[in-house]
Amino acid sequence: MAGGLTGPLEAAYYTQPFVMVQRKPVTLRSYEEETPSGHPPPVIVPRAEHSISRANISSNALKVLYRLRDAGYQAFLVGGAVRDLLLGLHPKDFDIATDAHPEEVRKLFRNCRLIGRRFHLAHVRFGMEIIEVATFRAAHTEADEDHGVDEVGHRVLDEHGRILRDNLYGNIEEDVWRRDFTANALYYNISDYSIWDYVGGVPDAQARVLRMIGDAETRYREDPVRMLRAARFAAKLGFTLHPDTEAPLHRLAYMLDSVPPARLFDETAKLMLAGSGAASFDRLIELGLLPHLMPDLAAAVAEFPDAPGTRLLRLGLENTDARVRADKSVTPTFLFAVLLWPAILRAAGAPQGPLPSDPQLLLTAIDEVLGRQLRRITLPKRFGLPMRDLIMLQPRFERRSGRRALRLLEHPKFRAAYDLLLLRAAAGEIDPELAEWWTRLQELPEAERIAAVEGRPAESGEAPRRKRSRSRRRRNPPAAT
Repeated sequence: MAGGLTGPLEAAYYTQPFVMVQRKPVTLRSYEEETPSGHPPPVIVPRAEHSISRANISSNALKVLYRLRDAGYQAFLVGGAVRDLLLGLHPKDFDIATDAHPEEVRKLFRNCRLIGRRFHLAHVRFGMEIIEVATFRAAHTEADEDHGVDEVGHRVLDEHGRILRDNLYGNIEEDVWRRDFTANALYYNISDYSIWDYVGGVPDAQARVLRMIGDAETRYREDPVRMLRAARFAAKLGFTLHPDTEAPLHRLAYMLDSVPPARLFDETAKLMLAGSGAASFDRLIELGLLPHLMPDLAAAVAEFPDAPGTRLLRLGLENTDARVRADKSVTPTFLFAVLLWPAILRAAGAPQGPLPSDPQLLLTAIDEVLGRQLRRITLPKRFGLPMRDLIMLQPRFERRSGRRALRLLEHPKFRAAYDLLLLRAAAGEIDPELAEWWTRLQELPEAERIAAVEGRPAESGEAPRRKRSRSRRRRNPPAAT
């Protein structure tokens, strides 16, 4: 048997075949009778005493909740959705927890598919919206953070206390203790519209306090990424870290060095592209996490806190936050160009700017900084190569005469490079007149653009010049023999 357990107390893993049974509706009374004595029962907040309304819950999430309930399963809206609804915010995602196993969920929904190899999750798709349904778990890892590859055994820790695998199912009481923060461990019961609170999450959310469930140091050792999640939630929600939650962060920040770089890319994207990147960056510095996430950047900001590169970084993060709030597109390509800019200037020997005029010196600085950064955070090539290109385009903005300037306007990365140019001007690294010139050039008609780069006044009614095609020299016919 998987996991090495034998006998009547053998644990049931999701890899075993499922036996469909007739389930009865679970009431609060029947649940409390089944609650193990190791944990206190939940505090039930009835509908009349909280502000969550079904009008603010996704209609598709309600469909899933109602169908699970009608089939005899427990069905709860969980996590950040409940927290945000309590705070009067609009949740980005609506996740559901249930005692139904993934295969049972799939039988209820034709539009469902299962994901994950270590722990299955059910994704119920409604057009572009996906409702994630997770079965109650018995352990402490984040079901939605890391779908590993191991399917056997139940819970294995490494020498530092970090969880390596974990795939036991459990009940709602066990499920709550594997979550990270009290405000994220709230369950909205669709049966009577009450909130089940096992860990004091409701008062913590109302007081805007971020508190780790259980012993904070143990939880950080289990999964060091929780330290980044603490910084992200505190920045995103404007929460204050509870002293017991913050204290171990400064001692354990080094554990981020052993987290796989690919996972750190996902977490960095969540930190910086969720609409609170500027506040998240400040939290990373305050908590001592930035040197273990982006060492070159941390060194550059610490050494030159008022340099143009640091100002550009903060302006770039603020602009990114504004785009997210306006529901505009953002990309890791531009984000990492902004994040690494102070480190690139420092590596190029120009921490106060501007960029070196020698393209080879700039290219060397980019490759050195990016190479060291990739050891900590994996930046996929689809983002890393375009980022390199838009930085290498910056010296070309200095050349404003001749047709090469016009060809720069047609470059596929021109728009992103131009946006970076505007940030450089706003940060005081370059003369703002350069950015203004390129702004005006884009607005001119074609004939006036040509005149501008050729340094002559445009004649009224002048038609744009056409490129002369080279005529091939005709070869003389072979001489008659």
